[in-house]
Amino acid sequence: MKWRILPLFISLCLLLSGCATDSENSASESSSVYIQNKGSDTIVNLALAWAERYQTLRPDVRLSVTGGGSGTGITSLINGTVDIANASRAIKSEEIEAAKANGIEPVEHVIARDAIAVIVNPQNPVDKLTLDQISRIYRGEITNWQEVGGEDRPIVRLSRETNSGTHVYFLEAVVRLGNSNDKTIFSPLTLLLPSSEGIISEVSSNPNAIGYDGLGYVTNEVKMIAVSPGKNQPYVLPSIQSVNDLTYPIARDLYMYSRQDSSQAVLDFLDWILSAEAQQIVADLGFVPVHTAQ
Repeated sequence: MKWRILPLFISLCLLLSGCATDSENSASESSSVYIQNKGSDTIVNLALAWAERYQTLRPDVRLSVTGGGSGTGITSLINGTVDIANASRAIKSEEIEAAKANGIEPVEHVIARDAIAVIVNPQNPVDKLTLDQISRIYRGEITNWQEVGGEDRPIVRLSRETNSGTHVYFLEAVVRLGNSNDKTIFSPLTLLLPSSEGIISEVSSNPNAIGYDGLGYVTNEVKMIAVSPGKNQPYVLPSIQSVNDLTYPIARDLYMYSRQDSSQAVLDFLDWILSAEAQQIVADLGFVPVHTAQ
């Protein structure tokens, strides 16, 4: 009789122990702080790397990171559905007003810098272009590679989609050459692709293609073009050094936007992003660090 009771006793103990463990896990999960982070596809891999590292330092903080484009992230911040919006362009005045109308005061954080590399297929003999030539290509004024020293081939223009901060920046800084009064848009023959990886894939397989992408996404499957800001000025390839010394003409800040009344957990995470450790991750992923804490 005793031997029949003993297994029942052991099973009951294990069941109670399991319940206690489940209870402890539930308590641990309920005490975790969640930070929702969404936006720029340019920044998403960097944000994921930061989240992975930060959660080893702060196991009590859980970070959810998704892409979708800068516009998507900023809209989510305006709607109050994320804690941090990633953006590869500055927030627009109308977006600030929309946020304020919803009771949200956006706070800007410059978290890295990036060069926009103009890329072509490795088979393309063209290896340098001026900003004006790139602008005219994307406006549809230059349509054949022969016009810029290449072979007699039609130019296939590739761009990110309109909700992309990289698209907006390239339109304003390159297609319009920084002229705020210029309302030119991309040639209607430009193919719009949903991701940075899509640009790389298409350029690597199409000898007629030209595209642009953040430096951190460029692979050896494509060729970067040296860019000159103007006549009789040097052609420069994008790199961390050429961004820092201001010689590469297509470079920009990368941003995170939070709300003024952010939680302490969000503020702590944003402070860590500017630490030496976090900025080393920026460099490791091919972006340009902006700050190193002492």
